[in-house]
Amino acid sequence: MKIVVIGGTGLIGSKLVSKLRELSHEVVAASPSSGVNTITGEGLAEALEGAKAVVDVTNSPSWEDKAVLEFFTTSTRNQLAAEAAAGVGHHVALSVVGTDRLLASGYFRAKMAQEELIKTSGIPYTILRATQFFEFVGGIAQSATDGQTVRLPAALIQPIVSDDVAAALADIALGEPVNGMVEVAGPEPIRLDDLVRRYLSASHDARKVVTDANARYFGLELNDQSLTPGDNPRIGPTRFDDWLARSASLESKH
Repeated sequence: MKIVVIGGTGLIGSKLVSKLRELSHEVVAASPSSGVNTITGEGLAEALEGAKAVVDVTNSPSWEDKAVLEFFTTSTRNQLAAEAAAGVGHHVALSVVGTDRLLASGYFRAKMAQEELIKTSGIPYTILRATQFFEFVGGIAQSATDGQTVRLPAALIQPIVSDDVAAALADIALGEPVNGMVEVAGPEPIRLDDLVRRYLSASHDARKVVTDANARYFGLELNDQSLTPGDNPRIGPTRFDDWLARSASLESKH
């Protein structure tokens, strides 16, 4: 089966491409570096020729409100038009758990606009909303750092490792379109302040996490529902502490 992964060279895309190739599928890792540009449309028609499914795991290079909206709407419109012309039977897109609850953010408004375009396109689709990736915890810490202090709220999140997101996407791409939303999360809810505390401790990072109910997450106010999945999400098997231990042992070998 031919599957095109848009954004096939990024964190999730490269893992998804490997996984699908291991299962003996014909996979195109489409990205600007391989001559496929979803903003200009360059190379899109050729890449999609004969494809049964397209998986979009692209992310905007800019998080500025106008730029991120333009990226997701332009890229998604171009993909859907090329898919309609090529007769693609399944559009799979990666989105974020809590998108509809965090519309104070321009990024999440852009993801919502992307989801709406997919839903109304007429192309059979599945949207996979994932929780935050373990790999992003360092960036979360950085965004909340002032000097040696990291200020974060104690809101619940249920993060997941990128490998488990790629595995869920592979299953979905090979299955029938659900014409709806699927959520995927890690195996355990963890409070955001504690998550970063555990990460810094494992990284031997001297910064101190201060729990602050008024602290923001990339400018957003969070509660325990903001970034956690609803009923019956798919659950990735990898626990945060196991990933931390594995990451630390990999680093010590380098």
